[in-house]
Amino acid sequence: MPQGDKDKYTDKQKRKAEHIEKSYERKGVSGKEAEARAWATVNKQSGGGNRSGGSGQKKSSQAKSADRSDSARQAAATRKSGSRSASLADQTKEQLMKKARAQNIRGRSTMRKQELISALRRSN
Repeated sequence: MPQGDKDKYTDKQKRKAEHIEKSYERKGVSGKEAEARAWATVNKQSGGGNRSGGSGQKKSSQAKSADRSDSARQAAATRKSGSRSASLADQTKEQLMKKARAQNIRGRSTMRKQELISALRRSN
């Protein structure tokens, strides 16, 4: 499929892109730029042209069941501890980085997650 070919898009996606394009043109955007923005919007919303068979991987029913029970177990542990805030180990590196920034911990930008946890514990 050559670049710019819209054959893989559904009729609904094509109508949506056309509508978005007209909206941009009413706002004074050039025709070529309006078309590019419209298709970019459609791609962002729907992940591009729909292909037969669907896209992405499907989880097995066993994997879904395992995920649900893990989630339930984690929720029960949170309720049991009486604390809604996650422990440091349960937080993402980005969340830990925000806390380290708020506490002005030096060298935080080069720290790994475990190092951030240790530094945050030492600072309290």
